[in-house]
Amino acid sequence: MEESKNLGSAVLFGTLVIFILAIISSLLFAFLLRFTSLQEASVQYIISAISFISIFMGGFISGGKGKQKGWMLGGITGIIYSIIVFLYQFLGLDSLFNFEQIIYHICYILIAMMGGILGVNMSGKSRNS
Repeated sequence: MEESKNLGSAVLFGTLVIFILAIISSLLFAFLLRFTSLQEASVQYIISAISFISIFMGGFISGGKGKQKGWMLGGITGIIYSIIVFLYQFLGLDSLFNFEQIIYHICYILIAMMGGILGVNMSGKSRNS
């Protein structure tokens, strides 16, 4: 029971880190787009890179806190992130994922899994990665 509680809190913490980083980067880019001459198209790839880094960091933190099964912790973290984004888009904006978004979210899950694996290995006390 204690182990599943630890794994659950690791996934929750990793997911919270993803959303905190997303909020901070969204605010930063909103200010940059509003108060400078930057256009959204000119920062599109930077925003995508920051998204992937945020997802990786969330998976990394999940794996580091869980200290085992990093691929699973990272994958669950990525899946929870994708489900929350999907629910917001579906319930709040009345829109489904398009094909491009599906590809992005599959990549997000894979990146979170890689972060989880690395997080377990960097934590030093890995049992099963």
